[in-house]
Amino acid sequence: MNSEEEFYDAETDTLSKVLSDFTRSLQSYLVQMCSRKTLPAEMISRNNFSVWSILKKCIGMELSKIAMPVVFNEPLSFLQRISEYMEHTHLIHQACSLSDSIDRMQVVAAFAVSAVASQWERTGKPFNPLLGETFELIREDDGYRLISEQVSHHPPISAFHAQSLKQEFEFHGSIYPKLKFWGKSVEAEPKGTMTLELLKHKEAYTWTNPLCCVHNIILGKLWIEQYGTVEIVNHSTGDKCVLNFKPCGMFGKELHKVEGYIQDKSKKKRRVIYGKWTECMYSVDPKVYETYKKSDKKTGGDLKKPKQVSDEHSCEGEEADEMPEVQETVTVIPGSALLWRITPRPTHSAQMYNFTSFAMTLNELEPSMDRLMAPTDCRLRPDIRAMENGDIETASTEKERLEEKQRAARRERSMDEEDWSTRWFQLGTNPHTGAEDWLYTGGYFDRNYTDCPNIY
Repeated sequence: MNSEEEFYDAETDTLSKVLSDFTRSLQSYLVQMCSRKTLPAEMISRNNFSVWSILKKCIGMELSKIAMPVVFNEPLSFLQRISEYMEHTHLIHQACSLSDSIDRMQVVAAFAVSAVASQWERTGKPFNPLLGETFELIREDDGYRLISEQVSHHPPISAFHAQSLKQEFEFHGSIYPKLKFWGKSVEAEPKGTMTLELLKHKEAYTWTNPLCCVHNIILGKLWIEQYGTVEIVNHSTGDKCVLNFKPCGMFGKELHKVEGYIQDKSKKKRRVIYGKWTECMYSVDPKVYETYKKSDKKTGGDLKKPKQVSDEHSCEGEEADEMPEVQETVTVIPGSALLWRITPRPTHSAQMYNFTSFAMTLNELEPSMDRLMAPTDCRLRPDIRAMENGDIETASTEKERLEEKQRAARRERSMDEEDWSTRWFQLGTNPHTGAEDWLYTGGYFDRNYTDCPNIY
C-alpha cells in the first residue's frame, strides 16, 4: 500500500470515528429529551431534624445497623446509586476501539474516576436495599444493560453486572459499603472490586474505589472529599495505573485532585494522569510532566501534610470543618490530552438532592414498565416512591413496614432452618483476582420472575 492510500485510509478511519461519536451523542441526546428532567417534588428540608441525637453514641462505630430517619435519605436505592457508574459508558466504548494497551488503560482510568464523579455534593444517604431487591437498567443508546441484586443483608452486599448489547464488554462487581462516624464526619469505605472486561481485546481490568468522607454531619455546611490510592491492573498485559485521590490538605489546595501514572509490565512510566474527579482528567508524557513541574514553583513546591479525619474528634463544642474554596479550573500542562470531562448538572440540581441528569431518570417508572420488570425492582418500592413525591410521612411509615417485613421473614427462615437463596448472583471466585466475589448467573432478561420473593 502506498503512502497516498494509507493517508486516505487514515482519513476514512477518522471520519468514521467522528460519525460514530456523533451518532452516539445524538442517540444519547434523543433519549435524554424523552426522559424526565426533574423529580416530582423538590428536596425535603432537613432543617428541623437533628442527626446528633442519633449518632452521638456511634462515634467510631460501623453504621450499617443504625436506623436513620428517612429525611436524611435521597429518593434512590443504593442499587440505583451503583448504576450511576455507567453514566460515562462512552469511555468504555472508546477503550474498546483503541489498538494500543496504554491508550486503553488511560481511558479505563478516566472511566474509573468518572464512576465516582456523581457523588460530588450528594450528601443524602441512599435507601438501604432490602434483601432480594433488584434494579435493572437498559440503555440502548449507550449500548448496555445492567442488573443488580442485594445478595446479603448482614453484612450489606450489593452485586451488579453490566453487559454490552454488542458483546463488546462486561463490567461487574460486588460492593460492601462500610460507614463509620468520626464525630464530625462520616467515612464510607466502598469495599469490593470493580472488574471491567474488554472482550474484543481479551483484557480484564480490576480496581477498588476510593474512600469517601462527608464533613459537617452535625454542624455547618455538608461537603464531600474522596481520598486514597486506586490501583487499576490490566491482568492480560501487566500494565498498571496508580491513581492518588488526594485529601484536601491544610489549606484546601488538594481538594478533589487526582494524580497518578501508568506503567507497563516492565514498570516503566508511560503516561501521567491528572485532574479533578469533580471536573476533568488529562494525560501527558511523563517527561513533559516532570519538566513542567520543575519549571513551575507553585506546583513543584512541597505540599503541606494532608489533614486527615481523626477518630479522636468530638462533635460537641467544636466548630464545623470549613469547606475549602473550590478552584474550578485544572491547570492544563501543554501537550496534555483530555480524557474525560464531567457532564454539567441541571440548573435546578440543588433543589433535587444534587442529582445529575442521569440520576434524575433512575427512579422514573414509565407506563407498563412494572409489568416487564421483576417485582423486586427498586422502582416499585413504596417508601422511595413516596419520598420522591415529597410525602415524608408515608415514606417513613412504608420504610418501617418494609424493614419489619424483612425482619419477620428472617425470623421465619430461622425457625424453619432455611438459608436465604439469591436469585441472579452466586458467591464464587473472581477469575482475575482469585478473591471471593458475587458473579452473575444469567437469565434475568429472559423475563421469568415466578421465583422472585415478595419483599414489598
